[in-house]
Amino acid sequence: MDFAAERARLIEHLSSEIKDKRVLAAMSRVPREQFVPPESRHLAYEDMPLPIGLEQTISQPFIIALMTEALELKGGEKVLEIGTGSGYQTAILAELARFVVSVERLAPLAESAKKVLDSLGYRNIEIHLAGETLGWPQQAPYDAIIVTAGAPRVPPELLAQLAIGGRMVIPVGSRHLQELYKLTRRRRKVVTKNLGGCRFVSLIGKGAWEE
Repeated sequence: MDFAAERARLIEHLSSEIKDKRVLAAMSRVPREQFVPPESRHLAYEDMPLPIGLEQTISQPFIIALMTEALELKGGEKVLEIGTGSGYQTAILAELARFVVSVERLAPLAESAKKVLDSLGYRNIEIHLAGETLGWPQQAPYDAIIVTAGAPRVPPELLAQLAIGGRMVIPVGSRHLQELYKLTRRRRKVVTKNLGGCRFVSLIGKGAWEE
């Protein structure tokens, strides 16, 4: 299969709605086929989520592009990702930001993502197994936070790790359907924007859903 041609076709498709050229360029550099199971590689550049095992998925490319665009990354940021998953979103963030801290609660996924990211030469990423607290407060504050699992509410634990002026993108709703929110932390308030409906696996942990 000509993955480069398929990738170019996907980027062309996304460009009708995604206007941040840096996001599209980053996605054109990251080989999505490396982050999906071998049996799904022929679907790597279809605009759809794919299973990656352990009841987890690699998100639909459009949703990844939309969430990444909403973070407004310019290149100098430190970003926190909640839910490493396959590592595909992590790689896109690493293309666009100075440093990425990614947290995953499932050890096999964290290990396989790290292996792929290392093989692709990314050196500005740290992957951690999730601890007691949501996020990774040890390295807060973050200029941007992206949450790739659905939460019942916006966790205060994560807002506390966001820098003043920072952006967080998070799906919020039920276990089966969420709204995608972009939150910008101002000095005295948090500004919220609804980016539309979405569907993610559940965010598990203190401050989110119980297992």
